[in-house]
Amino acid sequence: MANLKKDITQWLADESDDCFIIGEIGVNHNGSVELAKKLIDIAVESGADAVKFQTFDTESLVTRTAKKAKYQIENDSSQDSQYEMLKRLELSEDDFSTCKSYCDKNGIIFLSTPFDEKAADLLERVGVSGFKISSGDLTNLPLLKHIAAKGLPMIISTGMSNLAEIEEAVLAIKDIMPSGIGILHCVSNYPAHPAEANLRVMDTLKYAFDCPIGWSDHTLGDAISIAAVARGAKILEKHYTLDANMQGPDHKASLEPEAFSELIRKIRDVSLSLGTGIKRPQPSEALTAEAARRSIVSAREIKAGAIITDSDLICKRPGTGLKPNMLQYVIGQKALFDIAEDHLISFSDIQPL
Repeated sequence: MANLKKDITQWLADESDDCFIIGEIGVNHNGSVELAKKLIDIAVESGADAVKFQTFDTESLVTRTAKKAKYQIENDSSQDSQYEMLKRLELSEDDFSTCKSYCDKNGIIFLSTPFDEKAADLLERVGVSGFKISSGDLTNLPLLKHIAAKGLPMIISTGMSNLAEIEEAVLAIKDIMPSGIGILHCVSNYPAHPAEANLRVMDTLKYAFDCPIGWSDHTLGDAISIAAVARGAKILEKHYTLDANMQGPDHKASLEPEAFSELIRKIRDVSLSLGTGIKRPQPSEALTAEAARRSIVSAREIKAGAIITDSDLICKRPGTGLKPNMLQYVIGQKALFDIAEDHLISFSDIQPL
């Protein structure tokens, strides 16, 4: 569960291997605060760090005659326009305040994507912990600058973009707010095909911008999310829903509760598995090493005073005695007393010549 004493700015500066997991509610609440609360509950129970909504005023976002995107047509069977679809998915400022309070009560970070300056101001009044920037607004520099001036963390999605566009956006933000920025690689198709994921882009972004990098995942299932975290994603955003068969544009490309919870469990395991990069034995391997490694053992009885030869020795389990790489320090030495066959040799058994 998210630690609300550690704000997102501190997290973005953290060098740990923990992945910051954002449960993307988006518009999967279908315009219902009660459904939004159920989705928040799922994120809390699953162990996500944050939930994210979308904040928009339909009149300011699209014309009344704007057509739906291809994925919206395929995923939402209603015959209404994009304007009509978005209008029924709006939440009010009071609704967002309710959701923010509910998140605070349940110990999870509340985030949202503002689609214009008024939406950003609304979220600031609500008390949002940070802003998520939509891929569609990566090139909307006036909006980026307006949000940056608020001094809150900004996590930027980069679907549909090239490196030059990302650089322009990051420089515009850093001119106002030098730190507290995260960048998400993204493919803006719903669902995105794994062959287009191009996760190596995260390496490029990390090298180019030296800030936390992550993956906003629109692929089906959890495989690409897990691969992204294994490749170093510090932020992971994934759509989830109460029921993938519900009416709405994003439900079909979203994970249902059990799959979402399983994804988070796997991501936590992957994050734990990354380690430090220092190759050394793990504490749990100690007993295995004793049983599986070998020690220098007498191959036959060796009489006191005899000079020990190679044929007097063999390397056998357990690994509790002298290691095989110590043979050179045993061969040619004198036995101090009679050594029985199958005895683990120690330096107290021999005397250097």
